[in-house]
Amino acid sequence: MDLVRRIFSRDARELASSDDNDDLAPMRSEVRSLALTAKGFLSEEEGDRLFILAQRCSRVAPCVEIGSYCGKSTLYLAEGCRYGRYNLFSVDHHRGSLEQQPGEAYYDPELFDQKTQRHNSLPEYLKNVERAGLLDCVMPVLGDSVSVAKNFAGLQVSMVFIDGGHSLANVEGDFVHWSRLVIPGGYICLHDVYLNPEDGGQAPRQVWERAQSTGSWRSSGILGSLGVLVRCR
Repeated sequence: MDLVRRIFSRDARELASSDDNDDLAPMRSEVRSLALTAKGFLSEEEGDRLFILAQRCSRVAPCVEIGSYCGKSTLYLAEGCRYGRYNLFSVDHHRGSLEQQPGEAYYDPELFDQKTQRHNSLPEYLKNVERAGLLDCVMPVLGDSVSVAKNFAGLQVSMVFIDGGHSLANVEGDFVHWSRLVIPGGYICLHDVYLNPEDGGQAPRQVWERAQSTGSWRSSGILGSLGVLVRCR
């Protein structure tokens, strides 16, 4: 375990000092096509931002994704990690969030397992990752985000993308437990940060704003609804 801690304990100064994309590789067209057609709620411009950050961040420490669903964001992140030293840990219980259950706004009958009578996005997720040729770049972690984070205690990561449950309790729990693992100069990306309440729920925005008020995180901007934070200390 001490060896693992040393491997995962990296200095992120090169992340903070590398603001241009001149040294980054382009995303493979076939992976982009798969990402665009995969089920999910991430825009292409948001995905491109994740791809660039993951490509840079995976040079110094692993990246983490909270809420992989059917793998749309996974493809952008893992494709970035393909060019780095470290893989993507993709965390999801694949039972769906509250809004994805039968009768709710984002329920998808194609992801409902008739045998178990519950939502199950894992088969679709694995199919997409395999088709993209990214199985060697992703470590799927099946479980509850907070429980998984507690088992990562003492390890360090360079980037966390949070897009799990969207209640305030869920978003706060994900942020609190995973943010402590991010190295200085590393990133947390929160999806569905809406400055206009009419555009969507406000829990991610509240967490995004509270993080900045602590002085430990500064904003690197919002692209679409992707709020990017950089750890200052």
